[in-house]
Amino acid sequence: MYPFLLFAHILAATLWTGGHLVLALGFLPEALRRQDIGLIEQFEQRYENIGLSALAIQILSGIWLANLRQPDWQRWLSFSDATSSLIALKLILLAVTLALALHARLRLLPNLAPQNLQVLAWHIFGVTALSVLFLVVGIGFRSGGI
Repeated sequence: MYPFLLFAHILAATLWTGGHLVLALGFLPEALRRQDIGLIEQFEQRYENIGLSALAIQILSGIWLANLRQPDWQRWLSFSDATSSLIALKLILLAVTLALALHARLRLLPNLAPQNLQVLAWHIFGVTALSVLFLVVGIGFRSGGI
């Protein structure tokens, strides 16, 4: 079961991180240059279902993988050993990611206009940076730490 879970987790991380890198490096600079919110809206329409599904798969498989690596869930936030520290870091990154994503979904995207495109850009860069940090922390499980 472990190899399947790890594969699903990594594939979902590829979709999540790759999608945000494409958005941040491919679509966002042009949208900012032209002050064109349509470019962001087009990307969101195509990517949202894929991205959110990938995030859900990452969360579910991540919890399952964490439980396999550290069955005592009370130690997940303890920073008492390398595994617990990595799990804690992943959970912290997840909480910040969800906070940024919810803020963007509930406050920024419904009112998206050229005037607030710069604020959304900071959110996009933040979530993209967090997704890359998820990968760095994830590598720590294989290498024994960060």
